[in-house]
Amino acid sequence: MEWLHGIFQKSPEIALFLSLAVGYWIGQISFGKFQLGGIGGSLLAAVVISQAGVTVDSGVKAVMFAVFIYAVGYDSGPGFFRSLNRKTLREIAMSVFMAVAGLVTVLVCAKLFHLGKGLAAGLAAGGLTQSAIIGTAGDAIARLGLSPVQEKAMQADVAIGYAVTYVFGCLGPVIVCVNILPKFMGRGLKEASIDVETEMGHQDAAAVPGQLPSLPELFGRVFRVDAGAGQTVKQIEVAQRDLVTIGKIRRADQLIDPTPDFALNRGDLVLVVGHRAPMVEVGALIGPEVPDSGGMTLTMQMRQAVFKARGMNNMTIAEMRKTVDRELRHGVYIESITRVGQPVPVLPDTRFEHGDVVTFYGTATDTRRAVAAAGVDLAYSYKTDFIYMGAGLVIGLLIGLIVVNVAGIPLTLGSGGGALLSGLVFGWMRGRHPMYGVMPAAASQLLKDFGLAAFVAVVGLNSGLQAVVTIRQSGVMILLLGVVVTMVPLLLAMLFGRYVLKYNNTAMLAGALAGARSANVAFGGVLDKAESTVPTVPFAITYAIANVLLTLLGPLIVGLV
Repeated sequence: MEWLHGIFQKSPEIALFLSLAVGYWIGQISFGKFQLGGIGGSLLAAVVISQAGVTVDSGVKAVMFAVFIYAVGYDSGPGFFRSLNRKTLREIAMSVFMAVAGLVTVLVCAKLFHLGKGLAAGLAAGGLTQSAIIGTAGDAIARLGLSPVQEKAMQADVAIGYAVTYVFGCLGPVIVCVNILPKFMGRGLKEASIDVETEMGHQDAAAVPGQLPSLPELFGRVFRVDAGAGQTVKQIEVAQRDLVTIGKIRRADQLIDPTPDFALNRGDLVLVVGHRAPMVEVGALIGPEVPDSGGMTLTMQMRQAVFKARGMNNMTIAEMRKTVDRELRHGVYIESITRVGQPVPVLPDTRFEHGDVVTFYGTATDTRRAVAAAGVDLAYSYKTDFIYMGAGLVIGLLIGLIVVNVAGIPLTLGSGGGALLSGLVFGWMRGRHPMYGVMPAAASQLLKDFGLAAFVAVVGLNSGLQAVVTIRQSGVMILLLGVVVTMVPLLLAMLFGRYVLKYNNTAMLAGALAGARSANVAFGGVLDKAESTVPTVPFAITYAIANVLLTLLGPLIVGLV
C-alpha cells in the first residue's frame, strides 16, 4: 500500500483517472436488472482508492463541477425559459416539499437518537448532499454564544456528520432516480424521454446519433418515361405541387440538366427528388420506377440559415410558397426548423419567426440560393466558441459569490447555482441568436460526462478515507441515520410528485426529483440512462430553488434541535 500511496502523492491525477476507469467498468456490471452506472461506480471506486491515501486539490472539483453544470444549463436554457409558465408551479411545489421533508426527517432523527445541533446539521449536509449547510450551520453555531471549546466541538460534529453521510448521500438519489423510480412508474427513462420528445415535436422523436429513419421524408427515385412522354419538366413538377423536383435526365447515353421547358421523350430516364407522399404518385404520371443507371445521381446537401427575411416574419410555410418566386424556391426543401433550440413541426400552417434556424435540403447551388434569401448562413462548426463559454462561466461564478443576508441568514446560489443560471441564460441567448456561442453537441456532452464524473471521483478520493475512519470511531449509527435522511425525503417526494403533482412521465419526474434534492450525481445518472436532455427542464427549475431552500436548513436545524 505504501508504494501506491507514494505514486498518488507524486501524481494524484493518476488516482483520479484510475477512479474513472474502474468506476465506469464497475458501472457496467449488471446485478439482475440493477446497474450502478458510471457515475455511481466512479464514486465507489474513488472511496476504495482513497484508502491508499490521496488528496486531490479541491480546485479540480470546483472546476469540473462548474463546467458540468454550465453545460447542463446551456443545453437546457432554451427549453427552460420556454417552460416558465403556470406549469412550473409543480416544480416549485416539488422543491418546497423536498426541503420540508428533509428538515422534518433530520429533526425526527435528532429527537429519537439524541443528536446534538452539530451532528444533526452535519447529518443534513451530508445526507442531503448540500455542502452549503456546513457554512450556514457554522454561522448559526457561532451566534449561539458558546465558549470557544464548545463551539469548536460542535463545528467538529458538523464535519463528522457530513463526512460519514455524504458518500451515501450521493449514491442514494442515484438508486432512487435511476433504478427505483422507473420500476415504480412502470416505464424506463429512455422510453419516457422519447414520449416527451414526440409530444413536443408533434412528430417522430428525433433520432439519436447512430439512428436513421426507415422512411425518410426526402429522397430520390429514377423513373423510365412512359405515360409522361411529351410533358415538360415544369408541367410534371407543378402537377405535384412543386413537392418534387426533376434533377437529372438521361436520354440514350447523354446526361441532361433539365430546364423548365424541356420535354420528355418515351424511354428517357428521370431522376426525381422530393417528399415521400407525392413520390408515390409521380410514378403514375411519368412511368415505372427502375434501378439507378450509371450517372443518374445528384449530390444533395443540407445547409442551415438563421431566418431574417424582411417582410416575412410570422408568415406560414403555405403563404411563403405563394409569395416567393418559383424560380427562387425551385429544388429547395425544408428539412427541419428549430426555434430557440426546440424543434418546430414542418407543416403548411407553421409560422416562421425571425431567429428560427431553418435546414434546407437540395443541391449545393439551390440551398446556397435559399440561404441567401432566407437570412444569414449558419455554417456548421466543430469548434467551441471559448470566448462565449468563458464569459458565461466567469459571469456565473461571479453570481455565485453574491451573498444576501435575510434576517441574519446568508443566502447564496454558490458556484454551482451561479454557473447553472449563467448557462441557462447563455444557452437561451444562443437559441435566440444562433450565429454566436457555438458549442457542438459532442463538446457539450463531453463537458457534462467528464465534468460530473471527475467531480464525483474527487469527492470520493478526498472524503472516503475520513468517512471510513470516522465510522470506526463513531460507530455505524450516524451512517444509518444518513441513509434514512437520504432515502425518506426522496421516496416521499417521489410519491408526492406522482400522486399529488400528477407527474405521469418517468423522465420528467426523475429530473424534478434530482433537482429538488440538488443531487448532481443522480442527475448525471438520469441523463446517462435517458440518452436525452428531456429531464434537464424540470431539473433546472427545481435545482435553482433547492439550492436556496436546502441551504436554509442549516440555521433552522441549529435553532430547532
